[in-house]
Amino acid sequence: MPRLNLPRVSVAAVQAAPVFLDLEATLDKVESLAAEAASHGAELVVFGEAFLPGFPIWGGVLPPVEQHELHERLVEESIVVPGPETDRLARLAERLAVVLSIGVNERNEASLGQLWNSNLIFDRAGQLVNHRRKLVATWYERLTWSHGDAHDLAPVPLDGWQLGALICGENTNTLARFTLLAQGERMHIATYPPAWPFDARAEAGDYDLSESIRLRGAAHSFEGKVFTVIAATALDEAAIAAVTGGDARLEKMLTAHPTASMVLGPDGQALAGPLIGAEGILYAEVDLRREIVAKQAHDIVGTYNRADIFQLSVDTRRPTPLRRHSGGPVPDNAAPLRLIDTGSEIGTDRG
Repeated sequence: MPRLNLPRVSVAAVQAAPVFLDLEATLDKVESLAAEAASHGAELVVFGEAFLPGFPIWGGVLPPVEQHELHERLVEESIVVPGPETDRLARLAERLAVVLSIGVNERNEASLGQLWNSNLIFDRAGQLVNHRRKLVATWYERLTWSHGDAHDLAPVPLDGWQLGALICGENTNTLARFTLLAQGERMHIATYPPAWPFDARAEAGDYDLSESIRLRGAAHSFEGKVFTVIAATALDEAAIAAVTGGDARLEKMLTAHPTASMVLGPDGQALAGPLIGAEGILYAEVDLRREIVAKQAHDIVGTYNRADIFQLSVDTRRPTPLRRHSGGPVPDNAAPLRLIDTGSEIGTDRG
């Protein structure tokens, strides 16, 4: 009996389009697709970035003054974590006995002005075991999402899987990737959007999304000697029509370079996919024992690292604009506004 717990894991990368800005209908679709993946033996089922209730693709093709209606719909259909929608996802994971990963638009319960691009992982017992908020909203995403934090920037053990997750551009953040690897990540989730228009100038070409996804995934797998499950959110005609209103130029910008999903091994080579553009589910079996020999040659967090020279510090606290204190010493991380409980009334401490 091997001492190391390095199982084989059947994974599924779901490349699908949400029902555009319709939370309940998209949750129904999640249930159907997750059940389909589980019926094919998948133990890990991964959905793409901001799948609930959809990625704000309008940010890349419409000026801010023309985005208000779409933004209102997005806020109305976003979720609070935890909440009834996460309870439903938890029940789904438990019922299917799968580990479920899904991207969501998360709303600040205290403010209609703040959304986060978040990723949730539920274990096979239906527990929410990882709740990540994207560290930095990329470019025009900042019109929609706030910056996140490093809370839960850690792999989930899951009986030997050591499963970590990064969202889209985070997979180009060297320090974020190293933070996961340095905590023992063995299997990595990377999620991506359905489109990424970058430059409308004809002479400039455009951003090749599928190739950029492949490069990032291969780099992380090869450098970290880990398996990477890449799931992108697909783009359907309903979303295109809702955003472009039939404008051919905008349609071309959204569809010129489609997204891609794939599963990569610790050598950076594809085990499944790429699935480019179309909806579908990719399946693969990963053997976590492959990490051992690969890391004998090149282990960037072990024998190929110089911890005596390089050190990384990570603040994993989840910031909040308000902290309540009932006495005692003032914490070092006190917020700009502190409410002090005086017994009969709440007073503002400006000291």
